[in-house]
Amino acid sequence: MFSTTTGRLRAVKPALQAEGQNRKEVNGLAPKRIVLRFGKDISDKPIIYYLVKDYDLVINILKANVNPNKEGTLVLELSGENYDKGIEFLISQGVTVQPLAEEVFRNEERCTSCGACTGICPTGALHLERPSMEVKFDSDHCIVCQICVKVCPLKAMEVRF
Repeated sequence: MFSTTTGRLRAVKPALQAEGQNRKEVNGLAPKRIVLRFGKDISDKPIIYYLVKDYDLVINILKANVNPNKEGTLVLELSGENYDKGIEFLISQGVTVQPLAEEVFRNEERCTSCGACTGICPTGALHLERPSMEVKFDSDHCIVCQICVKVCPLKAMEVRF
């Protein structure tokens, strides 16, 4: 099983490393945004606890969703010297690990800076710049919750994969 796990790690590792290059550093290491998908057989295991305790990783949970069937998705930032070992552990537990490939994009040609998105953005990634009252988007603070996509009357906010 270890060789299968290692093979899967080799397959996702380059994408995971490339995605994390623009994140703010924690303890000298840039956190990487990843998506964890797991089935109902794993949902009752404390996998995040083990990442912190056994692999000394720094974790920031950006979004968590567990449906009634107890299948779940976690979007998180993960960093630490044992990052690769932590990813290998997750894969060995049956967790699907992917880089966060979604991003929210603001179409500046469509946007009229109405401000509908700024009041609902939970992280402040969308904000009004004063005194111009122009909507500004800081993608580094975006957690891809997609609320802005739903409320934008002109569909200027888009999700790209």
